[in-house]
Amino acid sequence: MSPRRPVRLRLRLPHVLLTAALLGALLGGPPAAAAAVSPAASPVASPGVPLRVATYNIHAGAGVDNVFDLDRQTSELRSLNADVIGLQEADRHWGPRSEWRDLAGELAERLRMYVHFAPIYSLDPAEPGGPRAEFGVAVLSRYRIVSADNHEITRLSTQDPSPSPAPAPGFGEAVVRVKGRPVHVYVTHLDYRPDPAVRVAQVADTRRIMAEDRGPKILLGDFNAEPGAPELAPLWKELTDADPGAPTFPAQDPVKRIDYVAVSKGAAQVRRAWVPESVASDHRAVVADLVLRGR
Repeated sequence: MSPRRPVRLRLRLPHVLLTAALLGALLGGPPAAAAAVSPAASPVASPGVPLRVATYNIHAGAGVDNVFDLDRQTSELRSLNADVIGLQEADRHWGPRSEWRDLAGELAERLRMYVHFAPIYSLDPAEPGGPRAEFGVAVLSRYRIVSADNHEITRLSTQDPSPSPAPAPGFGEAVVRVKGRPVHVYVTHLDYRPDPAVRVAQVADTRRIMAEDRGPKILLGDFNAEPGAPELAPLWKELTDADPGAPTFPAQDPVKRIDYVAVSKGAAQVRRAWVPESVASDHRAVVADLVLRGR
């Protein structure tokens, strides 16, 4: 008689768990011990998503020497290696100071990023048939922009000889999809005047607009006020200031921080923030490494 071949047991995982549970019941052990190794009983939290963001007032392309040099600013922005950038004081066919160029569009093309430009001012062209002369803010993003808007907030126009506070555009919003997650990115430039009255109204407008959206929110901009300014206090109820621990203005020898990265509380963790040294603009940039919290 030929010897028997050994019998090989090929139990799939569910069968092993069932067998373990039955043996545990017969021997008096807790059947829950077998179930504890089930994947359904140990859900894994969704990991956070890293995102580097920056804000930069580009001074219409000019450095601290007041010389227009977009190559210099391109190099500066490239060195930040940011996924999302908020720009302020961006000209678009505005005038000779920026060679009538579309600064945000050119920077986006050079950096291979998507762009949303939100003009504060959009004036009739100097010559019939020419492009409109525009000045405003912009969002640059490595991630696709799925929707965008140009909101109105209270402004005191610099183009009107007798201005009064009134709603005007220039509060840009872009929704970017970061590895499947929609993130609302806002970019702003608040009033520069010593009297904070207009900034008070702008902060109220900003909070109202941002409250309409859900999910992670990032506010980038030149606020023209330092962190402890009373007019900014309401912002910190919903937002976390990614404090870089360094001043941003003026770029040559900065003495105050008026440029900000702020994120909605609970939506992202600020890993670190910093201010790179640069004279490519009259402001220095603020850069922050964030981790978007799992869904």
